[in-house]
Amino acid sequence: MTERKQIRDRAVVIDEGIGVLQRWGLRIIVIAAAAWILGWVIGHTWVVIFPVALALIVTTILSPPAAWLRSKGWPAALAASAIVIGFVGAIIGLIAILTPQVAGQTTEVAASASDGLQKVRDWLTGEPLNLSEGQITHAIEAVQEKLQSSATSIGSGIFSTIGAATSAIVNLILVLTLTFFFVKDGHKFLPWVKTVSGQRAGTHIVEVATRAWDTLGGFIRVQSLVALIDAVIIGAALAILGSPLAIPLAVLTFFAAYIPIIGAFVSGALAVLVTLVTNDPKDALIILVVVVLVQQLEGNVLSPMLQGKNLNLHPAVVLLAVAAGGTLFGITGAFLAVPVIATLAELLRYINEHIDDSVAWNAPENDDEAAEILDED
Repeated sequence: MTERKQIRDRAVVIDEGIGVLQRWGLRIIVIAAAAWILGWVIGHTWVVIFPVALALIVTTILSPPAAWLRSKGWPAALAASAIVIGFVGAIIGLIAILTPQVAGQTTEVAASASDGLQKVRDWLTGEPLNLSEGQITHAIEAVQEKLQSSATSIGSGIFSTIGAATSAIVNLILVLTLTFFFVKDGHKFLPWVKTVSGQRAGTHIVEVATRAWDTLGGFIRVQSLVALIDAVIIGAALAILGSPLAIPLAVLTFFAAYIPIIGAFVSGALAVLVTLVTNDPKDALIILVVVVLVQQLEGNVLSPMLQGKNLNLHPAVVLLAVAAGGTLFGITGAFLAVPVIATLAELLRYINEHIDDSVAWNAPENDDEAAEILDED
């Protein structure tokens, strides 16, 4: 039997392992500190970041038609002005049409949803189920209180979530002004960044920014189309059943669709609960079936077909991002969570591609070469 010789002492191997743990421990501490500082900065500059983020999101919608006008020979300022003014006019017209029908009924929507919860409680605790009233009653009362307390804010904030720190008018003007400048001069930004950053760094920055912009724009445009389809189908079903709150519920469905997964669940539950009160249990069951079918259509047909692999995020990641954004920054955080996480995902994909390229470039060409390297080690 060949005698095995100890090449390295065990103490050396253990010491190297502890050294690796120390290095990674320090790295984790530094990363955590950097994340905390970043969160602190975002929290204290949110009044600036929020209008900029909203302006960028609106710009993803308005930039393509503005670029088309520039390709037809329009000056950049004129193209941006025409597109922004047309967008504002369309929004004002939509608000003028819908506000009289929505604003006065939001309190009724909340009250009907609360009454619907009460009916559900009576059904669960009555014959034939006879479930315990304790936890069910407590949970339903908490939701009822939340619905009643937020009824006013739903009516005032249905078309805008701006105004967290300053007046809504000032923020609205700021967002529109920033949108105009982004639409007008946004196409000059990346070439400028590449020039300032230099060829080496500028190439990476431009590539990541372009990918993130394409992903964000595709998500917003497709989500708007999907939200419109959801709102039209559910609103039409409510109208056919004679629900007096069909329009406000359709509007709520449209805006809730911008908060993936959670928004669809909440708006669907509201539609069912309200129908349970305004109509009857049979109509509520029909709306429940319609909501489930619409969500299946969205999840399995519309989003994959229209979105393709543009977003390429697992539903669990989206759900956690929405939950984290809502916890940290409220409804605005939940709304911005998916665009932010999609942008970060594009950055990580780009980094991963370069890591794969580097690994592939330095990898052994065949198994024999790999075995030789191992023998040398």
